[in-house]
Order: sequence, then structure tokens, then C-alpha cells
Amino acid sequence: MWETIGTVRDLGRLQEIASILIRFGFGEFVQRIGLVGALERAGRLLHIGQHHEERERPEPAVRFRQALQELGPTFVKFGQVLATRIDLLPPEWVAELGKLQNAVPALGWEEIRPQLVEDLGAEPEEVFARVEKEPLAAASLAQTHRAWLEDGSPVVLKVRRPGIREVVEADLRLMMRAAEIIQSQVPDLRRYRPTGVVQQFASSLRAELDFAGECRNAERIAENFAGDARLAIPGIHWHWTCERLNVQDFMDGIAGNELAIVDAAGLDRHELARTGADLVLKMVLEDGLFHADPHPGNIFYLYDGRIGLIDFGMVGRVGERRRQQVAQLLHGMVSQDAEAVADILLDWTDGDADVEEGRLQTDVDALVDQYRGVPLKELRMGQMLLDVSAMLRRNRLTLPPDLALMIKAFLTLEGLGRQLDPDFDMASEAQPYLERALMQRYSPAAVARRGRRTVSGMLDLVGSLPRDLRRLMQAARRGRLRTQVEITSLKAFGDQINSAANRLTVGVITAALIIGSSIVTNAVGGGISSRGLMALGVMGFIGATLSGVWIVFSIWRSGRRK
Repeated sequence: MWETIGTVRDLGRLQEIASILIRFGFGEFVQRIGLVGALERAGRLLHIGQHHEERERPEPAVRFRQALQELGPTFVKFGQVLATRIDLLPPEWVAELGKLQNAVPALGWEEIRPQLVEDLGAEPEEVFARVEKEPLAAASLAQTHRAWLEDGSPVVLKVRRPGIREVVEADLRLMMRAAEIIQSQVPDLRRYRPTGVVQQFASSLRAELDFAGECRNAERIAENFAGDARLAIPGIHWHWTCERLNVQDFMDGIAGNELAIVDAAGLDRHELARTGADLVLKMVLEDGLFHADPHPGNIFYLYDGRIGLIDFGMVGRVGERRRQQVAQLLHGMVSQDAEAVADILLDWTDGDADVEEGRLQTDVDALVDQYRGVPLKELRMGQMLLDVSAMLRRNRLTLPPDLALMIKAFLTLEGLGRQLDPDFDMASEAQPYLERALMQRYSPAAVARRGRRTVSGMLDLVGSLPRDLRRLMQAARRGRLRTQVEITSLKAFGDQINSAANRLTVGVITAALIIGSSIVTNAVGGGISSRGLMALGVMGFIGATLSGVWIVFSIWRSGRRK
């Protein structure tokens, strides 16, 4: 599958990726997905030295994180997404990938200035009263600069790194090819659905590259909290904002991890923890649209007691049905309803998932019993969600991507809340939202809405049934009705049989040429006709030699492919 690489640039990047993975001790993985063979056929030799495996190395999770950091922005972002998949990776891997940082050296002002002029439609000094050339912060996809409007209002310019989209798209192409190979060739990793993980990541990363989309996310969340003075979201200056540039109000506050400054400012930590929990629970369980990356760098505590949020490039969306399932799951854990918990987990799995329902029910019973009798204020929701994820991994189940983001947001929220207030009680804060979500399912409006959808679906089915039956009968009468059974596991076997038959045929022809040529050359006498027979015999030997060479080369090439 690597043979479809379209450009020389992709090939060079592929060699760089393979070299870095080998250097960090993942040479066996590089070989298993066929990277070495593809690069050698392209004339780019790779050598996997044994000394890489023999010398002492850190743990695999540490090496994987280090390799992702060296591979660049796309892979750093990929590691951050993997850190949200607590249902796929064990806690030590999630913790290690959580250390991935976006901080990279900033580009010089003259490097970003041409793109900034193009996006603003004028020189920055003509648009703003003042612009700071030294960046406030720099990340893998963008960097920020502070500026002031003509009226003195401070703003922030978030500028996308020039050329970063081309780099990201090239890496995404290679990652998708690798995922396809892993899914088809590495059975041990197939259950993780690597192509689905990469597709989710690609969609998320492309959304992050669109700064205008990020601003639309911010405004949608701001609309959901209209009239709620506890949340602050920077205003957007749309006449300068585009895909590569985000101009928004500057937010003056205390970063989420600067607790000493919070105390010096006289802010109430307990109230901040409760307010933050209330805001995020409303986003997740009521609005269905939430900030999916609430780390301390994106959260600010304002001096008037409000909580500020920035960077809405990664948001999570949870539909009404999913929100109700989450509420039922958490309520089932708290109320020790093991059967309800198991039903929801099974509903979240794919239809073809290899699930032992008896074992899953036993594990759920044991997990729910673990929390039996625990007072609500002592219940650690983050630990409970981690236990659910560990149980999913044991049963070879995976969470849908939207739920993985939501659970990660819950864990981060509870961690920040406990930093602010060691007695922070996430379960008590969540209980009213869970009860409202459960009651909403059985409200008259919700029941009527589900009834309308059910009746409409049944009417559509009944209305289309005669037409579908007529088409089926017409196809049967015309002899166009076909039943196709495809067994993919036999395809490779059939190809091998076909290849062996071809070699056998060529071998028989080769033997015939050798025997025939030998008879002809032994029958040669004198005269012109003898010279013609001799030439015919020599041509037969040449043909037999070429056929033999082809057979040997075919066998060698088949062994290389294996």
C-alpha cells in the first residue's frame, strides 16, 4: 500500500518518520507495516541496527512520547488526541502522552508579516494603533501577538504558522495509509480501529486549522450562556478574522494553574471550583457543545470572580440521545443498577464487536458493587470513569469518539476543581444535571417528539414497501437478482493458488523447450537446413533460460513480499 505514495516530498517525509521511529526503538513496528521494504524499493535504504535494541532505553510510553515530539506538530497533536482515549490506552500511557506540549520556538516577525498583511488587507501598523512584535505565546500551529485598537482596547492576534497546512496534510496522508495497513495486517491492533482514530483526528486537526471555525464555536458557546455573568469568552473582531487569523479581545486574568496568584487576589477557591463545574456540566449535559481542551492554559480566573475560556479549536458535541445515555450510566453507577450500566455499554459498541456479554455483566456487577454504600460526597467521579474505561479495555470494547472527549473533559475538570478546593465534590455538583437529563427523557415534549419520529418512520417504511417489493420482483424476473458471498480471508489463498499455477505452467513450458531444443540440436546434420535447425534449437534454449530466470525471480519476489 505504500507504493501509492504520490510525491517525492511524501517519500522524503516517510523516510524521516521511519528513521525517527527506528531510532526510538520501534524498528519492529516499522518492519511489520512494510515501511522498510517500500523505502528500499524506492532507493532509500534503512538499516535497523541491533544496537538500538540492546542499549538501555526508557519505558515504551516515554519513548513513544519522545518520538511524537520529534516528529513534529501533526504527531504532537495526534498524541494529545490519544491522551483523551482512556478507553484505548492504559493510565500510564495516557499520563505520559498528557505531557506533550505545543510550545515550540516562535517564528520571527518578518516571517509571519507577509501572511498577516495578506489577511488584514493592509500593513498591521495601519490597522492597529500598536502591535507587539514579540509573541505572547507560540504553539505548533500558531502564535499569538498582542495589539491595541485605535480606541486603546487590547486585542490578541492569533496567526497561523505559514505553510503549516501543507505539512499537516502530508502527514495525515501518511498516517491514514499506515492506519489502513495496521488494520488489515496487524490483528493485535485491529480492535482499536486505527482508521477510525485517524479519521477522527484528521477531522479535529483540520477544524483546529480553521481559525474562523474556532471563533464560530466560541460564539455558539457564548450564546448558550447569554445572561450568565459567571463565564467570560473573548469577543471576536470578525472584520479581520479569517481562516488563518483570529483577532479577539485580550483577556486579563490569572492562568488556571497559578493558584498562589489566585490567593493573593483574594478569590474564593471553593466558589471558583463550583462555578467551573457548573459551567462545564451545563455545556456537556444540557447544551451538548463543550470546550474539549480545558487545560490550565485555556482557563483564566478573572479578578471579578468570573471564569474565562479561550481557544475553542477543539470542541466536543454530544447529541440528546448520548447525553441521556451518559446520565443513565452515571446514575446507574451511583444507584447500583448494574444491568442498566451493562445495557448502555453494549449499546455503545459496534454490532460486530467480539463481546462476551456474560463476562461483561460480571465485570459490571463487580464494578458497581465496588461503589455500593459510598456516600455521594466521597464518590470520585473521575476515578469511577477511569474504572469504567479499564473495564472496557478488558472486554475489548472502545468508546465512541465523542464520549472519549467528554470523559477526558470530566477528568480534567475534576482535577482542576480539586486543585482549587481539595474538598471539591464533583458527584454532588453533577447530580442535579443528571436528574434533569433523566427527567427530560420522559417529559411530555420529549415523549411527543419521539412518538412523532417513530410514527413518521413507520409511515415512510409502509409507504416505500410496495415499491421496494415491486423492484425486487422485477429484478428476480429479469434474472438480475444476485446473491454475493465474499470471504475476504480466501482471497489471498486464491491469489497464491493462481500464482503457483502460473509458475507450474511456465515450468512445464520451460521443460518442453529444453527437451525439444535438445532433440533438434542432436538431429542437426550438414547443409542450410541444419543451420536453421541449430538456430531454432539455440532460440529454444534461450527461451528456456529466460523462463527459468522468471520463475526464480517470481519466487524471490514472493518471499520478499511476505
